[in-house]
Amino acid sequence: MTDRKLWSYKEIAAHIQVQPDTVRSYRKHGLLPEPDLVEGGKPYWFADTVRRWVAQRPGQRGRR
Repeated sequence: MTDRKLWSYKEIAAHIQVQPDTVRSYRKHGLLPEPDLVEGGKPYWFADTVRRWVAQRPGQRGRR
């Protein structure tokens, strides 16, 4: 089953337990996947995209 909910910086930040500005910085430095959708100039990612990214991040195996 796929999770097609769209997440903003705020939801991603809550998921990885950081501040939204940290997630913005990740994107600025190319550490975040490209957004799945940009609407009104704001980027959004599918929850599944974020979960795959989190699972592939170095040092994140024991975290959610």
